[in-house]
Amino acid sequence: MSSGSGEKQRVQFRAPESVVQQADTLATVLETDRTSVILSALREYLRDASHDDDLKQELADAYYGDDITFEELRAVVGHEEAANFRVLKTQLDEEFIDATAEELADS
Repeated sequence: MSSGSGEKQRVQFRAPESVVQQADTLATVLETDRTSVILSALREYLRDASHDDDLKQELADAYYGDDITFEELRAVVGHEEAANFRVLKTQLDEEFIDATAEELADS
């Protein structure tokens, strides 16, 4: 995953014409281009999303289920929060192993 200051990747998507027109109007007023307006909006959305507790829980669940990597998690929630999730995942894994071992010993 590349950082904001690293390599760039071309992304194409379809958007409603009215949204594109709004972005173009804002770009004109700000004396910039459409890409800058869209990137700014996307960065703001991602920043807000990284503080949403429900979304953080979904990200944690995806990480615990091995659907996303630690690096992918870190890119969204930041290093400190991702490290906390990694510690919890390790603890959960150890508890599962211990519980399974106890079940097997009891049977």
